This record gives sequence, C-alpha cells and structure tokens, in this order.
Amino acid sequence: SVRDCAQLSRLLLQAGAENQKLIDVTEECFFKGIRKAIAGNHIGDIGHAVQTHAESFGYGVVRELVGHGVGEKLHEDPAVPNYGKYNSGVVLQEGMTLAIEPMSTLGKKDVYLEDNDWTVSTADGLPSAHYENTVLITKDGVEILTL
Repeated sequence: SVRDCAQLSRLLLQAGAENQKLIDVTEECFFKGIRKAIAGNHIGDIGHAVQTHAESFGYGVVRELVGHGVGEKLHEDPAVPNYGKYNSGVVLQEGMTLAIEPMSTLGKKDVYLEDNDWTVSTADGLPSAHYENTVLITKDGVEILTL
C-alpha cells in the first residue's frame, strides 16, 4: 500500500541518516586522535581521544582491530588501539609512522571473524564504520601521509 511504502521510505531515510552520522563521527575520531599524535605523548593519548569522542555519541569502539606502526612492513609495532588511557603505552617519537584507524559501531563494540577468516562483522548485526590514514610524527606536529 501507499502507506506502507511511505513508512518504509521514512525508515530508510532515518537509517541512512544514522549511518552517515556514524561515518562522520568515525572520521572526526581520526582527527581527534591525531591531535594527540605529538612527540612526547603516549599511544594511549591517541586511543583515549578516539574512544572519548565515539562514546560521547553512544557508539561502540572496536577493540579487536587496531591501528599500527608502518615501516619496512605494513603492520609493525606499536599497536595503536582506538581506546586507552592518557599517559599510557609507548611514548611517541619524532619519525614514527602510524596507521590510525578508528572503528566505531552503531551498537555494541563486539565483533567476530566470519568462517571465511576474513570478514569481520558486528556481533549485534548493526552497522560499523572505519576511517584510516597513515601519519608521520614530526618535530612540528603530525603530517597526514595518505589523505
């Protein structure tokens, strides 16, 4: 019926708006995190900034997947979690290259690996978002290498 179609259209628009907000906030989390990517700060400072921003919108913050150092290999130490405590973890140093990768969920933070050993899904089936860039910590602050 026309009424059912109109109701479905409203629900789809609402879902689209909620998903776009999740995407936007996840991107904002990246920029909140890199403000803390300064020589002398700690890895936990980045994660804390990401976590605080995402959770202020009621979003979950994925813990099983994290950012990482980048060097001779794509994935190196240190791990760069999207959660953490200020003044904890590795001290950031000039010259470090890091992939900072906020991952937020519309619902709970829990995820699982599908049987194909590749696909990661949210445990509650709700949408998630991921935003990533690689940054270089310099004497003058942070430079985004992949924007």
